[in-house]
Amino acid sequence: MRTDVIVVAAGSGQRAGDGIPKQFRPLGGRTVLRRSLEAFLGQPGIRHVLPVIHPDHASWCAEAMAGLEGVLAPVAGGATRQASVRAGLEALADDPPDLVLIHDAARPFVSARLVADAIAAAERHGAAVPALVLVDTIKAVGEPGFVGAGPDRGGLRSVQTPQSFRYELIRAAHRARAGTDDLTDDAAVAEAAGHRVATFPGDPANTKLTTPEDFVTAERHVALALADVRSATGFDVHAFGPGDHVVLGGVRIPHQQGLSGHSDADVVLHALTDALLGTIGSGDIGHHFPPSDPQWKGASSDLFLAHAVALVKAAGGLVAHLDATVICEAPKIGPHREAMRERIAQIAGISLARVSVKATTSEKLGFTGRREGIAAMASATVRLPWID
Repeated sequence: MRTDVIVVAAGSGQRAGDGIPKQFRPLGGRTVLRRSLEAFLGQPGIRHVLPVIHPDHASWCAEAMAGLEGVLAPVAGGATRQASVRAGLEALADDPPDLVLIHDAARPFVSARLVADAIAAAERHGAAVPALVLVDTIKAVGEPGFVGAGPDRGGLRSVQTPQSFRYELIRAAHRARAGTDDLTDDAAVAEAAGHRVATFPGDPANTKLTTPEDFVTAERHVALALADVRSATGFDVHAFGPGDHVVLGGVRIPHQQGLSGHSDADVVLHALTDALLGTIGSGDIGHHFPPSDPQWKGASSDLFLAHAVALVKAAGGLVAHLDATVICEAPKIGPHREAMRERIAQIAGISLARVSVKATTSEKLGFTGRREGIAAMASATVRLPWID
């Protein structure tokens, strides 16, 4: 059966604290929304993934979706979750799926098992939700804050997403509830329309990010999943030649000479690129961008660093830290250090705090001391899934 996924991301996430909405906040180097979208891409049976967002969040969503294949253009949601889901369902009506999974963007840790079980349950029952057995005692608390009688937890479950349905069933149920936005999940919408909703085993790791403390816990979760911490080094040299500027760390710096090289001769970005490639055992910059290839003549070296970062991400990893040391007598690096850090952080897609740029001289010794060229040393630290 053709299965589409609606990822609901139209909320403001006010309980998560100040800042941008929680679905667009970074979590282990990727936004929460991107992680939620990626959880469904490539899963057996999934055709399309559709984000539903607030109209004011289009630019954040575009950034989170960049480069993802199989994700439909986002649609605008409504003032409530129920209205947002209804908008997503109607957006699929021109080419309807057989089944639809409806998922909260604030649950970024969806497993392949949960996706497969959701599809199977919808095929069998028409409407189903993942549910967890309660392990805590449940108490009713009355005024003024004292414990009262509690329900029997034996028949209670904690319900998660993705909730799964036959598409026509849940669309009709939502249409029947149009104008009444008092239901908090899609199982309740189906129940209100007279449908029985089955359950299937949920996943304790499929937590919903609601409070600032949830983000702290989620970062720990990501860190534990990326337990393979690797470091590698890079080194590059370019000689001075004719010119009126050099490019270092992606920043154009006026100078009475330029640097000779097939590309823009940015020794800092070249060293950082080699360091990153070293963390994943992927050769060196010359292997990926041969100097003999004319397409790289005069190329901006940010392409090389971005490529290395993309390879780390393709391996399931994230860049934890980049450090570069520039070795030269001139030009002075200090006045440009922060601009270099900012540019490197931008290219690598990491925070400024994860980038270090330093400079030193060789005390007028060697080729750098004779002002014949510039050298750069670099180190990179990445976190990867532990796979033997």
